[in-house]
Amino acid sequence: MSSRVTSRSPIAGRLFARILVPHDFSDHATRALQIAADLAGPRGSITVLHAMAPVYSSMGGPAADLAWTPTPEMVSDVGRELAGLVRRALGPSAAARVRTRVVMADPLTAILAAARGADAIVMTTVGRTGLTHLLMGSVAEKVVRHATVPVLTIHPNTARRLTGASRHRASGTSGRRRRVSAR
Repeated sequence: MSSRVTSRSPIAGRLFARILVPHDFSDHATRALQIAADLAGPRGSITVLHAMAPVYSSMGGPAADLAWTPTPEMVSDVGRELAGLVRRALGPSAAARVRTRVVMADPLTAILAAARGADAIVMTTVGRTGLTHLLMGSVAEKVVRHATVPVLTIHPNTARRLTGASRHRASGTSGRRRRVSAR
């Protein structure tokens, strides 16, 4: 008896019945959405979440506690933009079973709160390394550490391969980065 979990197995059907896809409007996140749609199949549901974090003043003194928060109109506009992105990425019939949400919160907090209603989280990693990773950290890494549901993290190159997308295909160049000299 095989212990493989396939998209047709009862375990996969339960594991991917309700998928949360954090989305930051990047191509990587859109590829994660496409992968999540394949995992969810025709019966699963997907929630695409975008978190808009307030921006706090870096000034000292009385202005230190000031924060800029988007207006309700801005949040609505972002919600419409997210719904349009989902329709373009998945097509109208698949997009019909996708719920989009835009929330005002720190991304990690928003993802962990939304995950309470999900069976799994599907997200790509950005792949920051070195000082940038040390200073900013990784939202995906923190989600993996703190989520109470399974998290499928997908490297951007793998997501590109799985979805058949390649930003270099149109230009005819390989997927390798070229060094550019400033000379």
